[in-house]
Amino acid sequence: MTEHQHGYIHRKDDYLKRLRRIEGQARGLQRMVEEEKYCIDILTQVSAMTKALHAVSIGLLEEHMNHCVVDAARAGDDEAREKVTEAVDAISRLVRS
Repeated sequence: MTEHQHGYIHRKDDYLKRLRRIEGQARGLQRMVEEEKYCIDILTQVSAMTKALHAVSIGLLEEHMNHCVVDAARAGDDEAREKVTEAVDAISRLVRS
């Protein structure tokens, strides 16, 4: 039996690079607060970081839909419904965030 590979695996390095950049943005935000930078400048950076996180989220969701959901649909009804429910739940969480 082969281990299941996640849909994003072929772009793993891209996602890691983006996440490292976001991590750097978070450190930059901490530094801005420590240095008591102007509120609007901090909020601008928070917005940029939020946008970057959303881009990662949308990419992962797209990979999930194109790989995991499509594979589950081929496998059968119950598995397909489960994967669609997972995707809908993920979308709901993203919309609320």
